[in-house]
Amino acid sequence: MRRADRLFRIVQDLRGGRLVTAEKLANLHEVSKRTIYRDVADLQASGVPITGEAGVGYVMQGGFDMPPLMFTHDEITALVAGARLTKAWGGLSMARAAEEALIKIEAVLSEGDRAVMDKVEIRSIAPEMNDKLRARLDQIDAAIEKCQVLDITYSDANGERSTRHIRPLGLWFWGKVWTLMSWCELRDDFRMFRVDRIQKARSVGHFKPDPDKSLIAFYHKAECEGIENQ
Repeated sequence: MRRADRLFRIVQDLRGGRLVTAEKLANLHEVSKRTIYRDVADLQASGVPITGEAGVGYVMQGGFDMPPLMFTHDEITALVAGARLTKAWGGLSMARAAEEALIKIEAVLSEGDRAVMDKVEIRSIAPEMNDKLRARLDQIDAAIEKCQVLDITYSDANGERSTRHIRPLGLWFWGKVWTLMSWCELRDDFRMFRVDRIQKARSVGHFKPDPDKSLIAFYHKAECEGIENQ
């Protein structure tokens, strides 16, 4: 968890005038008590009215709240709908992040805007998204961020399997199908792979970014020539 996220959560934990010990906060956020002492000291220095001390506990004075975020009705609908779609169709990490985002947004909205949020009835059910596929999305997303070469076993539309070394570049979502844009070392060209047809994937090293094998180059070629979908 990022420190900024933890500080936000500590403020929420102390709302309501309850005495909360550093030990309880440390257990909640899976950090040491020393880390909590530093976090609370930094919050106090930034103007958050927290009183208390180590070994006793902390209380936040009544009346303090995070300033409400200002969103229009349509913006709230878009945020809630987007987060719910991500929860339904994203990887495990994406789904958790979407849930956390909804909690944070609701925590700092005005009372009237919370009512708008509660009335948003845009939802999505994704029976195709099993835990294995969600975990694969997380794996690919991490590989893209870390520039990891992936060794994949892939089944095409005819069920024929092949093994490829690829440079993962980006993910597209088509409504019910995730597609991986990549540079295929076997074909020495760009290729697209359906994530649900990737049977196995493992990291086999790292690659250095290359402008000629980048996502921008992928888009340029797709626009000018088209790219084969595996």
